[in-house]
Amino acid sequence: MELSILNIQGKETGRKVTLDESIFGIEPNDHAIYLDVKQYMANKRQGTSKSKERSEVSGSTRKLGRQKGGGGARPGDINSPVRVGGGRVFGPTPRDYSFKLNKKLKQLARKSALTYKVKDNALVVLEDFAFDAPKTKEYIAMLSAIKAADKKSLLVLPESNKNIYLSARNIENADVTLSTELNTYKILDAKCLIITEKALEGLAATFNA
Repeated sequence: MELSILNIQGKETGRKVTLDESIFGIEPNDHAIYLDVKQYMANKRQGTSKSKERSEVSGSTRKLGRQKGGGGARPGDINSPVRVGGGRVFGPTPRDYSFKLNKKLKQLARKSALTYKVKDNALVVLEDFAFDAPKTKEYIAMLSAIKAADKKSLLVLPESNKNIYLSARNIENADVTLSTELNTYKILDAKCLIITEKALEGLAATFNA
């Protein structure tokens, strides 16, 4: 499949790029996407929730009533979970939610997400550009020119560019990432995926490595 390369004014440059079918034209695997996104979300969890159990609550361990003859259940100490202010039964404890996925499965998930973007006509290839200084207005103008100003957009660069990053930082629903850091969640989260020429080459090199 071929896509026209646009400039930051939204006009065609007269050049086209052929998308690698092994990356942008595979049969999408929804389960691989599910697992990769699940891992991404799980890795972001802090896992620091904690409640006090019976042995951790501050209070006397004195038995509050006699064992028999009270007319009710056998009483325990004031820290019992059945009493107000007592410990919690099976409460949350700090834990690690992360889990491992195979490299090939993660690659399959990313390829599937990229294929969906191509099928949805949500992929834009932009010629390489740079800003001399942070210019938010020019970045907004670029998004408007390629009809992505009212969408959640993700710009993929081949290498870090501070001026472009600062230009997009204060724009709602605009994000910038590197081709080496592109993940399934970010691809699917963006309604418009913008990839520069060199970033496209870097993406192909990453998958074919």
